[in-house]
Amino acid sequence: MSALLCVDGVSVDYSGFKALDGFSLTLQRGEVRVVIGPNGAGKSTLCDTIIGRVRPTTGRVVFRGEEIQRLPEQDIVARGICRKFQAPGVLPSLSVRDNVALAARRDRRWWHSLGTGIPAAEREGIAAILAQVGLGDHADRPAGELAHGQKQWLEIGMVLATGAELILLDEPTAGMGPAETRRTADLIRGLGATRTVLVIDHDMSFVEQLDARVTVMHQGRFLCEGSIAQVRADPEVAAVYLGHTA
Repeated sequence: MSALLCVDGVSVDYSGFKALDGFSLTLQRGEVRVVIGPNGAGKSTLCDTIIGRVRPTTGRVVFRGEEIQRLPEQDIVARGICRKFQAPGVLPSLSVRDNVALAARRDRRWWHSLGTGIPAAEREGIAAILAQVGLGDHADRPAGELAHGQKQWLEIGMVLATGAELILLDEPTAGMGPAETRRTADLIRGLGATRTVLVIDHDMSFVEQLDARVTVMHQGRFLCEGSIAQVRADPEVAAVYLGHTA
């Protein structure tokens, strides 16, 4: 099976400080992968490099067999990669349904998208996404009225609506309680049937619930990779990361 994404020996140098230092990562289609590491490990820089916000000093980012590390961010998004940031970015005055509809439109100009209404076929797809993220009963509510966890789920729904094959989720359970975290883990595990998902997080309880392969970063470098049990048992991981969060 050919890889969907290959980050190959990527370094990002900020005036002598290497936020990424020869880092490599490979994702297969339909895989859910978690990247963990202490603050400053380079996790967010990795996402920024994949999505085109940061240009690598050296190395390649290959998506669907094509090098994308020099493409503008909008071109990378158009090729099928979408990122959800830690803080929800919903439009609070719009309904939950309209937020997803806006994300689904290829013409991202909000005045054009909302002015033409939602076609019936698209409405069915939006309803299916809202059901998938647990917001089917909230479609007509203003997004600003949702609880914090519900806003996070809405933004995951908005990412799904773009049709992106690769989804980058940056700390998707930030600010959530245990019940919301469990529900989010269930949602993300289910995405592997149709999408490839890269999750950036540090909550080990949440990572365990995802039951996915884990890549550990430290000081911009690859440290180790394996199941959550293998990662927990690695003495280097315990020294630089897990030992400080247990």
